[in-house]
Amino acid sequence: MDRRSFLKTSALGGSAAAATTLAAPAYAQGKRTLTMVTTWGRGAAGVHDSAQRVADSITAMSDGSLTIDLKASGELVGAFEVFDAVTAGQADMYHGADYYFTGQHPGYAYFTAVPFGMTPQELVNWYYQGEGMALHDELGQIFGLKSFLGGNTGPQAGGWFNKEINGPEDFNGLKFRMPGLGGKALGKLGASVQNIPGSEVYQALSSGAIDGTEWIGPWADEKMGFQEITKVYYTSGFHEPGAALSVATNRDVFESLSPAHQKIIEIAAGEGHQWSLSQFMNNHGAALQRLQTGGVKTLEFPESVWNAFGDATKETLDEFMGDELFAKIRNSVEASMKASSGWITKSEGAYRNQRDRVLG
Repeated sequence: MDRRSFLKTSALGGSAAAATTLAAPAYAQGKRTLTMVTTWGRGAAGVHDSAQRVADSITAMSDGSLTIDLKASGELVGAFEVFDAVTAGQADMYHGADYYFTGQHPGYAYFTAVPFGMTPQELVNWYYQGEGMALHDELGQIFGLKSFLGGNTGPQAGGWFNKEINGPEDFNGLKFRMPGLGGKALGKLGASVQNIPGSEVYQALSSGAIDGTEWIGPWADEKMGFQEITKVYYTSGFHEPGAALSVATNRDVFESLSPAHQKIIEIAAGEGHQWSLSQFMNNHGAALQRLQTGGVKTLEFPESVWNAFGDATKETLDEFMGDELFAKIRNSVEASMKASSGWITKSEGAYRNQRDRVLG
């Protein structure tokens, strides 16, 4: 029995629960406002924009019959409290990165990003044409949520460091901010991994509370001001090759909405995913040039570090394979990646290499 079913049965009693199950759905009439909490500080480049885009789209597509009251991180609950706020009914929905909630279930990592995981194109192949959306829903049912993808940052940078990384041993004792299973893998290299909300990262880095941090990529990182603190920037990371964001609605709230309003949330979230991805990818290139002009040294990790990342990733993911749903999600993801990557590499990958060679 999942958590939602248990709570309903406990609260209503067997006969009342049965009556509720048999009753025809009763949809709320008239105008309605839902409270959305987010894991982002208000104005945080790209990620707050993504949440606002989804909220505004829901209102516009419903002609104002369904409006969203967006509360940024800290305005109603803290960044890492949004999951519990929505499952408990304190808020109606959240916009955030689901890998913040691997403590509730490790499978949530796959609906943001896992190390050595899917690129944005591979992700949407799996989510919309494979088993991804159904597995997201299966996971959400345990916690009384109805979830959809609702944003994407694209491939994320390796991060900002107070020193260059020449080998895996340089991570030993390094205080580094990295959420999700990527952070867990980094910990296997000896790093002291911190999971800090975005709104607190600049202060932690500038004060020396952490030695380095990943955030998103050049545009969002520039807006955060990390280049004011350090000039050592690794532009390719192993941890989030295509980080998705999610919109999750309390399931009882979602089921109380009309089918039209339910579909509006789904479509607004999906459009928000693509809009968000294009916003990040459109802005990163120019921001990278500005950072480099300002003296930031852009680097790539040596192969010995990539190899260590790979070993740590496999060990990390294998630790959760005793969980049936995690194993089901992982196996589905890896099968979909294998099916997608061959053609993407031989078509788009080969083309881009030749284009860049020919055009210079």
